Amino acid sequence: MIQSLAEMMEVTDAMLWHGFAVFLRVSALVSLLPAFGEQSVPARVKLGIALAFTLIITPAVAAPDTAMKFDSIIWMSLTEIAAGLLLGIGIRLFVLALQTAGSIAAQSTSLAQILGGAVAEPVPAMGHILVTGGLALAVMTGLHVRAAEMVILSYEMLPMGRLPSGSDVSQWGVDQIRRAFSLAFTLAAPFVILSVLYNVALGVINKAMPQLMVAFVGAPVITAGGLILLCLSAPLLLSTWVNALNSFVANPLAPVP
Repeated sequence: MIQSLAEMMEVTDAMLWHGFAVFLRVSALVSLLPAFGEQSVPARVKLGIALAFTLIITPAVAAPDTAMKFDSIIWMSLTEIAAGLLLGIGIRLFVLALQTAGSIAAQSTSLAQILGGAVAEPVPAMGHILVTGGLALAVMTGLHVRAAEMVILSYEMLPMGRLPSGSDVSQWGVDQIRRAFSLAFTLAAPFVILSVLYNVALGVINKAMPQLMVAFVGAPVITAGGLILLCLSAPLLLSTWVNALNSFVANPLAPVP
């Protein structure tokens, strides 16, 4: 009886150690995961989401090859939290790209000051609409499933209990930031083109009719044009953003072209 209890305790300790190691990486990722890790989500809900991801991911991941000791716990906490934050920052940059695209579009169409501080992160209303729509679309298309697959895949690229190379992380970070800003400007390009055409036309009209107050005539035009362009282009912009997000989640450490 005592021997059976001892064996059961050993199995239980191994399972708890395995789940704790996975929970460290998952919790760090969930704190930055789009939609699930937003500032408006309560901490208890985030903890529940992290536990749910842990229960799903743990059976698919090999157990750590080190015993549960004090130094092993400290080292595992350092390496796994670093790996989770690395993945979380990479996927969080796509939300930053969407916010930046909304800010560029709002500045180009003179809509940057409308509801600028209505959310936790002060972005123009156009950026808030794009971020909310993008997050909703990402969740509807299975972000939680792809996030779980990404964590399982990450153990092949970032083994448990090992710190990634500093040079590799720095190069990867520069590539991700470059891709985020490139994606942001690509999404905002229609609004920038509209702004250029508007200012060129306004300059021509002002040159031909100096007495006309073109600013009073042109302000409603650029505002209405920006809103109409947002309605027409938002589905294409958000689908492009979701495709880029899914390609990153499928292989987060792949080199950026």
